Amino acid sequence: MNIRRKLRAHTNVQTGPLNDILFILLLFFLIAATLANPNVIKLSQPRAKSDTKAKQTVVVSIDANKIYYVGTTRVDGDSAMKAALLPLIQKEQQEEPTVVINADKTVPLEYVVGVMRIARELNARTVLAVDRNAQ
Repeated sequence: MNIRRKLRAHTNVQTGPLNDILFILLLFFLIAATLANPNVIKLSQPRAKSDTKAKQTVVVSIDANKIYYVGTTRVDGDSAMKAALLPLIQKEQQEEPTVVINADKTVPLEYVVGVMRIARELNARTVLAVDRNAQ
């Protein structure tokens, strides 16, 4: 008598590599989330009830220590700011480029007006960034 046992293949899923893949994906998304907004300079903005939408050609930030930034690059003085703004404004294809002024609420108005004057000399429109959640 030839009695043979049938070999049945049992299928099972290996979940060991799944943990490695999920860890790598989690790490990738955490790193990508920190690089999502490179133009971040910590400021507390003045509050306003209305909001004006404008295409941001250039962002000029003034922090609480009265330090100017064009994008994320630190600039010292009016002539350096004008030199930094000029190529960014000339590269823009629209008829009237926009300079968004992102100033801390403790910055005196004369610093904001200085940036507006430089933007006017370069034929650019200025917009002051404000906090929309006014109370």
